[in-house]
Amino acid sequence: MSTEHGVSDGVGGARVTQVEEDVTAVSAGVPGVSAASGASTAARLQALFEGHRLTPTQRRIAHCMVRRAADAPFLSSVELAELAGVSQPSVTRFAVALGFDGYPALRKHLRDVAPAEPEADEGSYNEYQQAVQSEIDNLRHLAALLADPAPVVRAGRLLAESRPLPVLGLRAASAQARGFSYFARKVHPDVRLLDEGGTMLDDRVDAAKRAGATALLCFALPRHPREVVEGLEYAQEAGLTVVTVADSAFAPVARHSDLLLPAAVGTGLAFDTACAPMLLGRVLLEAMCDALPDAQARLEEFDAKAAERGLFVE
Repeated sequence: MSTEHGVSDGVGGARVTQVEEDVTAVSAGVPGVSAASGASTAARLQALFEGHRLTPTQRRIAHCMVRRAADAPFLSSVELAELAGVSQPSVTRFAVALGFDGYPALRKHLRDVAPAEPEADEGSYNEYQQAVQSEIDNLRHLAALLADPAPVVRAGRLLAESRPLPVLGLRAASAQARGFSYFARKVHPDVRLLDEGGTMLDDRVDAAKRAGATALLCFALPRHPREVVEGLEYAQEAGLTVVTVADSAFAPVARHSDLLLPAAVGTGLAFDTACAPMLLGRVLLEAMCDALPDAQARLEEFDAKAAERGLFVE
């Protein structure tokens, strides 16, 4: 199993990915925020949760708090339990697991390290506007994480060097994987979309490995299919370095990812929205292009052939 970018003793017993280690570093790189206080409440929360062995229920609470970072210091234990879909005693146990006497002590700590900031009045927003605002917040958080570009640059290099490059995405994440693959094929000589689970997925991982693949890119979004987790485990056992774009550093795929890049999804509508994961995928494409010496030549060749064939009307 590849461990190039991981260290032991991560959340829930999983390996802590390099991106999770970089969260603290990110906090020192955002204009207007002191290094002591960090880049954002979300980054500080994530740093607080790292290094603790949390149960799946506790990871769910942690994920909820990171997503609702601006509100987290002011939520009651009952409100947090309702938002996370857990019981109120679970919230208390979560606080104790982090080393606090109880949830009030945790909330006081959050208020001390994350003073309230003025926010726009969202009281007049309808549910559709609120969903859009939530996505805007997700994009702002992604921008804060990208203040340190090193993880994305490293991921781009890994993807560029893998020939072929398998790209995995099932169910809700299939659109992200397919979109990435469509554009990546314009600059990468051999991109293989993996959009089937089960034993077929194992077969295609084996085929990519035999052909020379060294890395696999996975898009993993909730609800996380079991076969994706099992597929990533199989890929690592086959010797591939797994780069994952997931909705959270606490996602179930984290323990089978060598480099995890988090980008939150929106949950304000009946079906999740994934603007941040899509944008992060495009950022990865840019980083991969930067690592491919012939990327520009391939793009120019494609444009010339597209014009010759009259592919586009504009």
